[in-house]
Amino acid sequence: MIITHAEPHDVSKLLSFREEAAAWLRGLSSDQWSRPYPADKLLATIEAGTVFMLRDGHTTAGTITLTPEAEEGLWTQEELAEPSMFINKLTVAREYSGQDLGGRLLNWAGDRAHRAGAQWIRLDAWTTNERLQRYYLEHGFTYVRTVREGTAVNGGPRVSGWLAQRAARAADHGFTDYTPAPALLPHAA
Repeated sequence: MIITHAEPHDVSKLLSFREEAAAWLRGLSSDQWSRPYPADKLLATIEAGTVFMLRDGHTTAGTITLTPEAEEGLWTQEELAEPSMFINKLTVAREYSGQDLGGRLLNWAGDRAHRAGAQWIRLDAWTTNERLQRYYLEHGFTYVRTVREGTAVNGGPRVSGWLAQRAARAADHGFTDYTPAPALLPHAA
């Protein structure tokens, strides 16, 4: 399997991934991702070069967003002073479930962040999705805190404020990475 940057034509695939994941989550009694994600915001992240696709031949098996930009209001100024990259929208197609592709994508993200000079990979998870929180803990993340106050970027209540991090480190993820080497973070050591 290969990792590539997402391209503008991937917007529809990414939106369908999100819908598929939301339907699966509803089956688990979770309201995560129940609100549609704006296509224009998704396109902006693709154009910024922060969305990556996991491809299995001509099939897209998964996606992850990895950015040096933190969502406003989640991390302290001290934490933001540490070189970090932030994971968002990790999704694996249901047909690929059970293969730990999500865990391997997390390893890929940690490896890429490490090569960019990051100390940490950080994420925020759905506050009420304890199963997802356990998943991240099982994949080496450490719980930091839960942020409930404030509002989400889209103006609604904050629902994704469970924060976790793990050290960015070199990792053997097993994917062939067709993306250019990451740019060094501005305050990387």
